[in-house]
Amino acid sequence: MIVERSTNPQFVSNTFLVADGQGGPAFLVDAGGPVEPLIEAAERLGLEPTHVLLTHHHYDHVCEVEKLRERWPGLEVLISSRERELLGDAGSSYGTIEAGQELDFGALTVRALATPGHTGGMLSLLVDDGAGEQAVFTGDTLFKDSVGGVKAPGHSTYADLRDSIMGTLMELPVQTVIHPGHADDTTVGREWDQNAFIRVWRGLDPEGSEPCEALGEPATLILLGADYDGGTKAWIRWPDGSDDIVPGSKVQRGG
Repeated sequence: MIVERSTNPQFVSNTFLVADGQGGPAFLVDAGGPVEPLIEAAERLGLEPTHVLLTHHHYDHVCEVEKLRERWPGLEVLISSRERELLGDAGSSYGTIEAGQELDFGALTVRALATPGHTGGMLSLLVDDGAGEQAVFTGDTLFKDSVGGVKAPGHSTYADLRDSIMGTLMELPVQTVIHPGHADDTTVGREWDQNAFIRVWRGLDPEGSEPCEALGEPATLILLGADYDGGTKAWIRWPDGSDDIVPGSKVQRGG
């Protein structure tokens, strides 16, 4: 399996070119750019991508779709129906792919997985090469050492995010490579052992109980963990017992 990555220097968001081999069928995952290195890689490897598969609707994952279409006018852009609605007119020319659907690209089979939380229609894309190698493109659901927040536009709930990670992504084989929507690759096994959020969810490490202010309101800080951009991500609990994942910058400790 060939996976080429380009990372946007402003958003730290990833766009991927994926193929079953040199000269074989190919597709792209997300389009946050810069896409020029991936266009060059496709030409070098003799690839002619047919699809762009979008994990979700946020600008930093879709902003260079049209640049890809300029190079390959026949590209089919697919996104979940819920995410397409959130794009409004900008998504009117996109097709849809829903959880459970599969697409074949030569030896590769791509299966869409429902992983809501950061957005309500978020998809992760599981790629199997038919010979025992798997990779999953997790969008903004799961990162190396961190997890997605649930206060972004179009978000659903903390419970959704946790279920997406623990009930879907962490059920994959430990050797599965994770290609997140931001920053560096990792594996299911590594995140199972080392991701601070997952360790608490597994009951290996305790929840915190520090009073704080989150988004200007009183809350309890359950965990202040790493984030993909070098900052922090906070798991907080509101007085009514509900939980959220928010940027650490939105939390004032000792509140």
